[in-house]
Amino acid sequence: MRKTRATLCAVALLPALVLATPAAAHRTEVTTRDGALTPGQQRAADRYWTPDRMRMAGALVPEITPMPPDDNTPDDPTVPPADQPDPGAVWTHGGAVTTTVGRLFFTFSDGYDGSCTATSVRSPNRSTVVTAAHCFRGTGDPADADTWNHNVYFVPGYRNGSKPYGGFSVRVMFTSSRWDTGTDSSEVAVAGYDTGVAVVNPRADGRRLGDAVGSQEIAFQPPVSGEFVHAFGYPHVQSGTQWLGARMVHCAGAARPGPDAPLLFGMRCDMAHGASGGPHLVGFDPATGHGTIVGVTTTGSDLAGGPEERSYATRLGSAAKLLYDRAVRR
Repeated sequence: MRKTRATLCAVALLPALVLATPAAAHRTEVTTRDGALTPGQQRAADRYWTPDRMRMAGALVPEITPMPPDDNTPDDPTVPPADQPDPGAVWTHGGAVTTTVGRLFFTFSDGYDGSCTATSVRSPNRSTVVTAAHCFRGTGDPADADTWNHNVYFVPGYRNGSKPYGGFSVRVMFTSSRWDTGTDSSEVAVAGYDTGVAVVNPRADGRRLGDAVGSQEIAFQPPVSGEFVHAFGYPHVQSGTQWLGARMVHCAGAARPGPDAPLLFGMRCDMAHGASGGPHLVGFDPATGHGTIVGVTTTGSDLAGGPEERSYATRLGSAAKLLYDRAVRR
């Protein structure tokens, strides 16, 4: 099924379907899509993502949606305890997470703009980001350009319409081939394949992403039920929450499998549309803002289940490592 503007970044709104496991019978391959390759294409992406266009990304009906206000919540140098649960609040405590995590912008095939969340991860090419696969594409034939998003652009540390560390156009995207043959995005997501990896171009001054903002560690390991996890994301104007995309939001808690999607792990968290692709980190140190990414936000309780709103992640396993290994060689 080709996903529309209303369903991309809205996997939580789709019904839960029959589960498969990452060890499903057919072999998992990597699907690749080029983005901004030429200098002209890269400059065009820089020009396209203006402050107001970034603020409005994700509006379901942008023609009548008011411009979201800035969020001027004061920064707080106080470092919270690493094991303190947080159901959702603007992250005001600084650290590396405020430079390595950002909004991932894109344009749907119908011409409307949307956004997700992505993170700079440690890699040999110093240019790799990880996010959710549904932030790049819908299911279907990857040769059909309409199954992919366009103008894909990463803004680390996004805040109130600004690019504090510049913007990075996406050069090439990688997703699991399970999205090629899947009949519905929710089916592929709950099966554990909702990971996307991309290589970004240097910013306008020629600096690579990792050199400009740093990176988070990344690990491909089995989940542990009850493990304490910190999640970050940029829920936007379509989220139905108090968040409007202006600032990065934080959640933390013990992650457990979804009752209706046991391959996805999450904690209580008031984030929705726009937070997709955001990092779930273990071993996170609030004093430094560093941790290790073990998953990316996929959906909420509507799809995965639970008694309250939760943020569920696709955990990074062997399928995600295939994508990462391919990306870091580019």
